[in-house]
Amino acid sequence: MTELTTASTVTVGALPPAVVNLLSAVLEAIDLPYPASMGWQEEHDRLLNERVMYAKLALRSALDDCSLGLDWDADYLRERLAQHPVQGYVTSEQAQAALAEGKSWTEAVALPAEAGQ
Repeated sequence: MTELTTASTVTVGALPPAVVNLLSAVLEAIDLPYPASMGWQEEHDRLLNERVMYAKLALRSALDDCSLGLDWDADYLRERLAQHPVQGYVTSEQAQAALAEGKSWTEAVALPAEAGQ
């Protein structure tokens, strides 16, 4: 195993902008906020799986060298992510904010009525 002291010194700033753009899009795909409770875990996981599938397709396209360019892959990924926004569950940050407003735990982890739940 390589020690951290002998790791490569390549930094994000040294990467081509198109690579940084694609990496950022992949992070956007997989960096979903944690659900507020186990009751929302299934919805979180469903959404994460959908978004991971699109991230995998973008990476595979880039690495198989069959894409129209890394920026195109990143844009395509972001278009697919827009079709699967982070919604449909209460995040832990949302629940904490609701608790800070004085809501009960039950109220804090319930989707607002306008969310269709």
